[in-house]
Amino acid sequence: MSDRQPSTPQRFLTGLIGAPIARSASPAMHERAAEALGVRCHYQLIEVAGADREALRSLLDGVKRLGFAGVNVTFPYKEAVVDLLDEMSPSATRVGAVNTVVVRDNRLTGHNTDTTGFARAARDLVSDCKTGTVAVIGAGGVGKAIAVALAELGIAEIRIFDTDPVKARQLAARLQANGGIVAVDSIQDALRGAAGLVNATPVGMLPSLDSPVPDLLLHDGLWVADAVYSPLWTPLLTAAKARGARVMTGRELAIFQAAEAFELFTGLTPSLIEMGNAFDGVIATAGSASHAA
Repeated sequence: MSDRQPSTPQRFLTGLIGAPIARSASPAMHERAAEALGVRCHYQLIEVAGADREALRSLLDGVKRLGFAGVNVTFPYKEAVVDLLDEMSPSATRVGAVNTVVVRDNRLTGHNTDTTGFARAARDLVSDCKTGTVAVIGAGGVGKAIAVALAELGIAEIRIFDTDPVKARQLAARLQANGGIVAVDSIQDALRGAAGLVNATPVGMLPSLDSPVPDLLLHDGLWVADAVYSPLWTPLLTAAKARGARVMTGRELAIFQAAEAFELFTGLTPSLIEMGNAFDGVIATAGSASHAA
């Protein structure tokens, strides 16, 4: 009889800070990826609305004390956490926003996997319009990451619109070294002659049924991407498709950014197929629930 004891699988505690996040697909994606690799992961949703600087600091201190490998950060805290961290990766520094915080040796390091995730998701979509213009709606944490990704993909001109014009101008100034990035005063100005459009705001995320762009501005010479994935088919994407535009849902961005975050947390490379299946399961369940209601 063997004296060998069965090995205990590695365990990782991770999570997400933001609000609202009840419909997040992240727990399913991270936990499925871990299971496929033979390790254990618990991904905790930490929904806190209206947190000020001290509340965020307390949350991050708790993350360290409780032994988290790291946490993702989403709306509305991607920018607010920046100066509460010990270190920033080059990508997060370039963007000025964080969606992934890794805990190592009691230190917090910020990363931004939205940038690389969007670049991977949109590469084929933007490949034939690099000499054209892309409009980005929203200059918050996601908008910053997407603008950087578009610049790194070689887009000639990026027009940024935000309902807060100061934020749009600040983002354009931050990225001016990339060239061709301008802040505009209206959605109409952003879309005039544009080849592509990206919604980087929460508008259209359930329970919102709004669109950030008037339907009349959408047409068949435009491609349209949405960072929102709950619902997968936002009012913007539904209207864009009806008008003949090429569209990209938030699915690929969600999966690619999650996969890179998982690798940062665990040091392990997850299966994109497993994460995609988990994502699709969450979306299917949400769709069934909404139809039943």
